[in-house]
Amino acid sequence: MIQDIAPEHLDNAYHPALPLPADLLLCFRDGKAAVRYENGRLIFPTAAEAPGIKSLYLFSVAGRSYFLIPEEGPSLPGYESRSLSELRGLKLTGNLDLLVVYTAFHLWTWYGASRFCGSCGTRTFPADDERAMVCPACGKRIYPRINPAVIVGVINGDRLLITKYKTGFAHHALIAGFTEIGETAEQTVEREVMEEVGLRVRNIRYYKSQPWGIASDLLMGFFCEVDGDTAIHRDEHELGYAEWVQRDQIILQPSDYSLTNEMMKQFRDGKIH
Repeated sequence: MIQDIAPEHLDNAYHPALPLPADLLLCFRDGKAAVRYENGRLIFPTAAEAPGIKSLYLFSVAGRSYFLIPEEGPSLPGYESRSLSELRGLKLTGNLDLLVVYTAFHLWTWYGASRFCGSCGTRTFPADDERAMVCPACGKRIYPRINPAVIVGVINGDRLLITKYKTGFAHHALIAGFTEIGETAEQTVEREVMEEVGLRVRNIRYYKSQPWGIASDLLMGFFCEVDGDTAIHRDEHELGYAEWVQRDQIILQPSDYSLTNEMMKQFRDGKIH
C-alpha cells in the first residue's frame, strides 16, 4: 500500500525550520503538483530553485526534509503540473514519492481551508510550536482535518462483493463510506453496506488502516459476512456495478497503492475467509 515505504520512515513531527538549499519543495497549482518524472522516480524542486519563496516544514524521510509552498505556487521552469490521479498511474519505483505527494496535498488542502478563523473570521497564521493555525483575535487553534472512512469486504462463502463507482474511479472497488456523527466504525460498516447494496452483515472484523491524502482520509478496512438475504439492491445513484464475485474471478486494480486493492487480493488468494 502507499504507506509501505520500509526501510524508510515518514517522520511527521513538526519542526518550525527554514529550508536548506537541498531541501525539497512541494508546490501545487489548481490541485496539481510540480514534478518531473525520471526513471521511475518523481523529482521535486529544491529550495535553491525558488529562493526567498515562503514555505512551511512538512516532514522528513531518510534525513531529507520536505517543505510546502502553502498557497497557489509559482510556475517553476523544468517541472510539469500533474494531477494526483495522473501520478498514481505512473510506473514508480517504490511508494515513497507518491506518499510524499499525497501527504503534502492533504496539508496543502488544509492550509488553504484554514486561512481564516471559523469562529470570528480573522486571518490565521501558522503556530510556532506545533502544526496548527492560530487565530490572533480569539486564540482558536485549528488542527489538520482527518476524515475517518471505512472500506468493507463483504463475504458470501467463496464470493466477495465487488463494486464500481458510477462516476470517477473506473476500477473494481469495495463498499466504502465516511463515518457520520455519533457512529462507531463498525456502525459505519453496517450503514454503508445497507445504503449501497441493501444487505445486512455480521461478524465485522478490523483488517488494516491507510492514510489517503487525496481526500484527507484515514481509511479503515473491515471484513464481514453477509447476514441472511444475499440479493443485492444497488444504489444506482452511487454505484454502476455491484456483484458477488468468485475468488478466482476477482480483477484487481492496476496498482498496489490502495487498501481496497490489498483487501481484494487477500481474499482472492485465500488468505481471508
